[in-house]
Amino acid sequence: MPKSDLVLLAMDDEQILQLFERALTAVSYLVAIARDRPALDKALQESSPALVIISQNFNGADELEIAAGMLDRFPTQPVLLLLLKDSPAVVKKAINIGISDCLYAPLHIEEIVKTVENSIKRADRIGDWTRREVKRTTASLQHRLDELQKLDTIIDHIEDGVIIVDELSNLLSINPAARRAFGLWQEEEVKGKRVTDVLPNPDLKILLNESIHNPMPHNEIAFEDGRVLSAQCTPVPKIGMAITMQDITYLKQIDRLKNEFVHTVSHDLRSPLTAILGYVDLLDRVGPVNDQQREFIHRVQNSVQSITALVNDLLELGRIEAGFDSQKEVVPLDGIIRFTLETLGGQISDKKLNLHLNLPDEIPQMRGNPIRLRQMLDNLIGNAIKYTPENGEITIDLEVRNDQVIFRISDTGPGIPPGDQPHIFEKFYRASNVPKGVGGSGLGLAIVKSIVDNHQGRIWVDSLLGQGSTFTVVLPIYMQATAPHV
Repeated sequence: MPKSDLVLLAMDDEQILQLFERALTAVSYLVAIARDRPALDKALQESSPALVIISQNFNGADELEIAAGMLDRFPTQPVLLLLLKDSPAVVKKAINIGISDCLYAPLHIEEIVKTVENSIKRADRIGDWTRREVKRTTASLQHRLDELQKLDTIIDHIEDGVIIVDELSNLLSINPAARRAFGLWQEEEVKGKRVTDVLPNPDLKILLNESIHNPMPHNEIAFEDGRVLSAQCTPVPKIGMAITMQDITYLKQIDRLKNEFVHTVSHDLRSPLTAILGYVDLLDRVGPVNDQQREFIHRVQNSVQSITALVNDLLELGRIEAGFDSQKEVVPLDGIIRFTLETLGGQISDKKLNLHLNLPDEIPQMRGNPIRLRQMLDNLIGNAIKYTPENGEITIDLEVRNDQVIFRISDTGPGIPPGDQPHIFEKFYRASNVPKGVGGSGLGLAIVKSIVDNHQGRIWVDSLLGQGSTFTVVLPIYMQATAPHV
């Protein structure tokens, strides 16, 4: 039995009102009456009826229009429509606007009570379901909010700098570590501002510009006080970019000390190695040697020459890293490429390799050190020849785009394992699948990387096991300044 639920009757026919009031009060419903539209609006504002019953042609108005306006303001309000005659068209419209049910004349008390009870029960079930869903959704949202708060706390307390920008490079978030790195000591509000205006660091600007077209795994951000950050820029779909940074200043210092040590040792080894090679060359001049002794002498010479080549590579690498070859000039790239291929042409022919050379009709000049650029190409093309099996293919592409020249040197060699690829530009590192009998010191690609860095360029590798490797080098071209117009 219902307990004091309020039913609001929107009717102006006294006979029908008395029938509904008598039927509903008999089963303990509270009844409120609205005989016109203003009274109905006032009753809805001052109370929360369990059910509203609107009679057809209420106050001479369209009952469906009244119901639709009421449901627009109170979407969860149960509404019952009293029709003076059965009209399928009116019922269809009523259902479409959200009416709970319809009553039809002639009316009987039992039918009135049963329809009202069913409507209120249905509304209660819908209300219970809605509250459960709201509670479940609220709990889910609260859980997500808690997780986001945990994530914010973690990002705020980690030592790595984190910067998030939108697709227009406006700051969305910057954690305290990144603030400290860029000198934003005060808690000034920087969100929404352009990141290069708030953090005017040239390396950061280059990182953001280049990540749009040529994303790189790692970049370095240097500061005037000597600090260096290793930065990674990752696209975030529908948001923008996330930049993470780690302080690698101490690693740079260790690397510098290591390089100085290696350079000193290499320089000190050069003189005794030269002396050893000279004395070995004199052995067969001071007296006869048999065939076995001559074989031993030959092995000593080869070993000393290999060590000397390694020492020379170390010294070359030290010179490049120290910036001794900073002097640059305008260099014709096509001449360097063709000279390198002429020098290595014999090796290409010996292995019967198929060479594909794709050069544009016009190759721009660039500013650089011609000896080092030639050394770079010698190493990259030489590696392609070394690791490509007989009758394999080597492809050399050159492309000019956005004031940059892009070299791509591809081979059909064994490829580089994914775990080795991040380390192949490190000193003395050789891939784990290097074929037997293929020599090397592991310094060639380190020299190439230093030359590329010295020319403000970038280099990376794309490789698949069993299919080959492609080394890509991007260098800025030389833009000749034009005289101002008078």
